[in-house]
Amino acid sequence: MNIPPTSDLIEIPAANTRFQATLEIPPNARSIIVFAHGAGSNRLSPRNRLVARTLFFRGFGVMLPDLIDETDEHSETQCPPDRRCLDQIAGRLSASIDWLAENPATRKLDIGLFGSRLGAGAAMIAAALRPKKVRAIISRGGRPDLADELLKEVLAPTLLIVGSKDHDHIVHNRNAGDKMRGKPMLELVHCASHLFGEPGKLDQVAFMSTLWFQRTLAKCG
Repeated sequence: MNIPPTSDLIEIPAANTRFQATLEIPPNARSIIVFAHGAGSNRLSPRNRLVARTLFFRGFGVMLPDLIDETDEHSETQCPPDRRCLDQIAGRLSASIDWLAENPATRKLDIGLFGSRLGAGAAMIAAALRPKKVRAIISRGGRPDLADELLKEVLAPTLLIVGSKDHDHIVHNRNAGDKMRGKPMLELVHCASHLFGEPGKLDQVAFMSTLWFQRTLAKCG
């Protein structure tokens, strides 16, 4: 399920550079979801795009930015989490949030974040740094715990989605939840592994995400 050709490819300034993002807003949208991927991925991530399509067809705007330089990409499955990489992703995600808040066509939209893998930690950092702009968060198979001490500053309602087979990430997400003042909701997807590659599991994530954003962002305004 791909972003259709009518979507806009934009450039966002951040820290003496510029990066690209795909932006699509359906008619009468009231909210927009910004996706944060991990290292070794980009705005063309098929998993994030599947979730983005589901949200778009439910009336949400979607933004999929490139949050890591191609020359810096590496696989999170082969390398331990890198703080410099996490900071770059969080910085560009924060710049994406600022761009949406300042752009005339998007500044009235409530902002939600959808972070996966290392991008989940970056989403928590960005939410802590932009508490008045970020209204809801989802972590999908992510490492929100990497936000560490900033977790206590995250005010937005948060859903942590983890596969029931992904025992390490269940621990990481529970540790993150213990540090958050507003306790997040932890949902385990039955018989799903880390990447939710089993048949129908990513569709289940997309359905859960739609319900969460409908529930939480509907209260904003």
